[in-house]
Amino acid sequence: MARKKQFNVGSKMRHLITNINPRSPISEQYRTVRTNLQFASVDNEVRSMLLTSAGPAEGKSMTTANLAVVYAQQGKKVLLVDADLRKPTIHYTFRLDNLRGLSNILVGETTLEETVGTSDITNLDVISCGPIPPNPSELLGSRRMQAFIETVKEKYDMVIFDMPPVLAVTDAKILANYVDGAILVVRSKKTENEAAKQALEALESVHANVLGVVLNDRDKKEANYYYYYGS
Repeated sequence: MARKKQFNVGSKMRHLITNINPRSPISEQYRTVRTNLQFASVDNEVRSMLLTSAGPAEGKSMTTANLAVVYAQQGKKVLLVDADLRKPTIHYTFRLDNLRGLSNILVGETTLEETVGTSDITNLDVISCGPIPPNPSELLGSRRMQAFIETVKEKYDMVIFDMPPVLAVTDAKILANYVDGAILVVRSKKTENEAAKQALEALESVHANVLGVVLNDRDKKEANYYYYYGS
């Protein structure tokens, strides 16, 4: 049975705009991303996806969390998995502990039922990273990871993975072969054009189904929206 894990986040508390203010313009743009993804996958249903970025501090994890929320708000049963086994943050966002998580499942210490945590958001379950392992890439490329993905896809309508930056480590490229699609998050005035191109090329090099790019943190003065989605 899913358990509600408790965690004192202190100064690392993060706020999910789609949950605390679902009528805001930013929340509406997350719903636009969700809608565009659904239109883009009419012929090939997307039941699992990963989000990555070119480098750190580009808003990848918050984008992942908010996208999971808007899918859950649509009535879908959603599982958000923190597959960043190097620098996890999802447990801060959802105020969960990180004592057990994906890493424990992949080494056979716990089961899915023992590890999954319920969030305060209806229809949204969360699996945190768990203890940081010494061999993240090997775990993500293991048969247990493949089996885990197949199992959760049977139990959930949508499974979303938060991954490390694709130019920093190989983790996102490894998992891209196991999920239905990948999204690249870039940050306005931070992500360099060349880095964004290299990130896309890195995903395409492993034949990832790149669903699109989310431009994060666009200056409101430059446009009347905060987030833009396009292929």
